[in-house]
Amino acid sequence: MVVTRRMSNSHDSDSVEELPASPDDSPIPSTRTKATKKRVTLSSAHEAKFYHTSESEDEATHVQRDMDNFEVQDITLEFFYKPHSLTLLACSLSVLFVACWYRSDEDELANQSKGFLTLSCFFVLGLSVLVFPNGPFIRPHPAVWRMVFGASVLYLCGLVYGVCLNKRQIQFFLNYYDDQIDFNKTDDKVYASDCWSVSWEHISHRLDVFVLAHFLGYVSKAVMLRSHALLWTISITWEVTEMLFMHVLPNFEECLWDQIILDVLLCNGLGIVIGMWICKKLEMRTYDWESIKYINTPTGKMKRALLQFTPASWTRVRWFPTGHGSKSYIFTRIRLVFQILLLCQVNELNCFCLKHIFRLPTEHPFTIGRLVLTGLCVCPTVRQYYTFTTDSRCKRLGTQCWVFIAITAVEMFACARFGWDEIFARLEPVFVLYWLLAQIVASVCCVYFMILHSKYHANKPPPPRFKVKSR
Repeated sequence: MVVTRRMSNSHDSDSVEELPASPDDSPIPSTRTKATKKRVTLSSAHEAKFYHTSESEDEATHVQRDMDNFEVQDITLEFFYKPHSLTLLACSLSVLFVACWYRSDEDELANQSKGFLTLSCFFVLGLSVLVFPNGPFIRPHPAVWRMVFGASVLYLCGLVYGVCLNKRQIQFFLNYYDDQIDFNKTDDKVYASDCWSVSWEHISHRLDVFVLAHFLGYVSKAVMLRSHALLWTISITWEVTEMLFMHVLPNFEECLWDQIILDVLLCNGLGIVIGMWICKKLEMRTYDWESIKYINTPTGKMKRALLQFTPASWTRVRWFPTGHGSKSYIFTRIRLVFQILLLCQVNELNCFCLKHIFRLPTEHPFTIGRLVLTGLCVCPTVRQYYTFTTDSRCKRLGTQCWVFIAITAVEMFACARFGWDEIFARLEPVFVLYWLLAQIVASVCCVYFMILHSKYHANKPPPPRFKVKSR
C-alpha cells in the first residue's frame, strides 16, 4: 500500500512524497473479511493533509473540496449517512401544519414569533442538513457541522434584519422573549473596587460566566490554533484592549492583579497549557478506525461510540514552518497574524458592546447562546483560514470563514449604530490608534517568537507515536 502525502504549507505545496507501506498500514488478518475491507487507516495523519482520489484530479479542486465539503469515506453504517430527505420533509411539514393550525388571530406578535421560530428551527436548520456543505470536519457527524453552518447563516440574517430596525424595536422583541430585562439598568459589574483588599469575597465577586468562558475559550483556541506564540499574543493583547477601552466600557475596569493573575495566568494560561497538552497527545497518535458493527463485545462498541466524538485524523499545524525566512514571507506572516488578532479582538469586543448597549445580564441566555454559537463557528473557521493562508492550491476562502467574518462585521455595524452616543461618541481616537499600534507590535513579536520556535525545533526528531485502536 502506498500513500500519497501532500505537505500543508504553501511553499511545500508542490512536493509530493510516496510513503512506503508499513506494518501499521497493512490489513490485520482476520476471519471477518468485510471488516478488513472497511477499515480506515490514517497513518501519519498529523503530517498528511490531503489524499488523491484519482491521479487525474486537479489538485486545487481537491484541496478546495476538502476544506469546504470533506467527505466521509468507507461508510459502513449507511443508515446514519443517508440523506433521509423525504422523512425530513414529512417532519417539517407536520410541524408547519401544527404551527399554522394552533394559532391565535388576536395575538399578532405571538404569531410572528411562532412563525420565526418555525422558520428558523425546522426549515432553515433542517434544510441546512440537506444542502449545506460539511465543512472541514466530519466528527461526530457531518450533519452537526451543517447545522452549525446553518445556525451561523440564520444568525447573520437576523443581524442584517436587526440593523435595519431602531433600538426601540429591538428592545421590544427582546422584551417579548424575556420580560425581565430592564433596559434602564446596566448590568456592568465593577471589578476595580477595593483592589488592595484581597479576600475570598472580592475574588468570588469576580467569578462569573466569563471566567469559565475565558478558560474553555482558551482550551478550544489552543486546540484550534496550536501555537504557543499566537495564543499568548491573543491573551496579552486582549488585556491591552481592556485597558484602552475601559473609559467607555465600565466592565473592562479591573484591578492589576485581576488582569495578570486571574485572567492571563490562571484562566487563559491554564487553558493554553491544557489545550496544547491535548494537541500534543492527539498529534502523537496513529489513527486506525473500524466500524462499530464489526465489533462484537459491548465494551468495544461503547468505546467505539465514545471515540466517534474524537478527531478522525490530526493535521500538524505550523504557522511558521522551518526553512522559510525570506523578508517577504516574514511580512506575509505578520499580516496574517495581524488579521487573526484583529478578528479575535473585534469579535470579543462586540460581545461586551452588545451586552452593554441592550442591557443584557452576563448570564442571560442570549449572551451565553452567542458565546456557544461563536465557539462552534470558530472551529471550522480557523481550519479554513489556515488552509487558505498556508496552501497555495487553495484559491477561495471557506464558506464558514466567510460567514464568520461577515457576522463579526455586521455585529460591529450594529454596535456603532445602536451605541454611537453611548460608546463610540465617547471613544478617544488616540486610544484607537494606540490599540491598532499594539496589535501591529504584538504581531511582529508573535512572528519573531515563531521564528525562534521554528529554529529550535528544526533538528529535533518528531515525537514518538502510538496507535489508537477503535476497540
